[in-house]
Amino acid sequence: MKTPTISLILLLILSCSLAAFAADDFLQCLSEKFDNYSSISNVVYTSKNPSYASVLKYSIFNLRFATNSTPKPQAIITPEHESQIPPIIHCAKKACLEVRTRSGGHDFEGLSYVSRVPFVVIDLINLSEITVDVEAKTAWVEAGATIGSLYYRIAEKSPVLGFPAGGCLTIGVGGHFGGGGYGLMQRKYGLAADHVIDARIVDVNGRVLNKESMGEDLFWAIRGGGAASFGVVVAWKVRLVDVPEKVTIFQVDRKLEQNATQLIYRWQYIAPNIDQDLFIGVMTSRSSNRTVLVSFFALYLGGIDALLPLMQQSFPELGLVRQNCAETSWIRSTLAFGGYPIETPLQILLNRTQTTKAFAKDKSNYVKTPIPQHAFEGIWEHFYKAEAMSGLFIIMMPYGGKMAEISESAIPFPHRGGNLYLINHAIGWLEQNARDSDIYVNWSRRLDDYLTPYVTSNPREAYLNYRDLDLGVNNVVGETSYEQASVWGKRYFKDNFDRLVRVKTMVDPGNFFRNEQSIPPLHY
Repeated sequence: MKTPTISLILLLILSCSLAAFAADDFLQCLSEKFDNYSSISNVVYTSKNPSYASVLKYSIFNLRFATNSTPKPQAIITPEHESQIPPIIHCAKKACLEVRTRSGGHDFEGLSYVSRVPFVVIDLINLSEITVDVEAKTAWVEAGATIGSLYYRIAEKSPVLGFPAGGCLTIGVGGHFGGGGYGLMQRKYGLAADHVIDARIVDVNGRVLNKESMGEDLFWAIRGGGAASFGVVVAWKVRLVDVPEKVTIFQVDRKLEQNATQLIYRWQYIAPNIDQDLFIGVMTSRSSNRTVLVSFFALYLGGIDALLPLMQQSFPELGLVRQNCAETSWIRSTLAFGGYPIETPLQILLNRTQTTKAFAKDKSNYVKTPIPQHAFEGIWEHFYKAEAMSGLFIIMMPYGGKMAEISESAIPFPHRGGNLYLINHAIGWLEQNARDSDIYVNWSRRLDDYLTPYVTSNPREAYLNYRDLDLGVNNVVGETSYEQASVWGKRYFKDNFDRLVRVKTMVDPGNFFRNEQSIPPLHY
């Protein structure tokens, strides 16, 4: 990684001075930009405000970035209207403060609320309105809304409309849609970002733009290219999808002594090629008695009577029976995949918080050639390491279907045809083990190294929303070259990275919207 020169560091010190002065300048600027400062002052939190800590921590889901040593923002602003955001951007630029935009707070590396230089956070929690148009089959969703709340508002209006987004219900749509956003209907309908048909974004000059005024290139870039590199997206307009009145879900658990390894091996050939109405994912975890548990979980857009013969024909080895299945509405299936019993009151979908939070490290890979059975046995060896006792899982999400039909360049998300499935492996640990965080992170890296011969290469593909700074980072101070950023950028975006750089150069040539893995502008 390129090391900042002494002159660049001195320039940063001279231009930004001390963080405390920058914060004062920022607040003074805000007071001048608003004729009625009280209209904004009640949503501005500094360290002097008694609510500052609780506002900051409320939307932090990875406790690795909630420690005493984690850099804290000079201010957190929770705007109540998009019109309040342009002055914030203007004043941050004037005070030489970076801006981080937080929607739901699920960024795996905390980039939506952590920076290594003085910064402010624009927290979109108050911008969470959702308007559903059943007749047009569309919805406007403000960027601070959660996936769960979107599902709830759709179901309020229609039992036969849905949306192909993720399973974690507390994720904010701002980052989710901006990075692609996959879910259990991706084989039928593609990604969440594939269904974005309009957006509203505040650019570096404080202009509020929609699809027409932002232009084709910027609209392309924010749908899967990491919207935070280009501005502050305040709302998305999405096209809803048809769902049947009844869907079927199932989960079948197998231990290694129940031929789980052989079943996963067979799954690789079946899940990406089966009927696109059927999504069969795999989650592997370690149970308390030192055994590996493999769970096959599925969503079928149809009834049990149609699912059973399909499974008997395509995947008889799994031994699926009617007792493994539950027929329910699509909206209640989202409860099941969000970790709740399907009879849970639907209002839980409006909850923004998780009952448990932990320290965690995630990584992602893509597979284009089935992994040999013996290689899975090598993976299980990693599960038996002492540090794996804390809690780990590997999730494998099948592609194929609609995902294989959409061009790699349709939006910045490039992982389409040829991919069998996505692997996400994660390890978590509790606060009492925080001092050993490096041990757990290194376990994740060792497993990632082990997977190298079995996953994609040139580039080794990764999913942006499973953010991983191990892939490479930009310079904290000064310019980042195209070549340096390509190290991580090609892994997330493949050849689409080049177009993203051109768009960035056009709309934010000064690189105001930046983070450790933001798209850099070209420097001529």
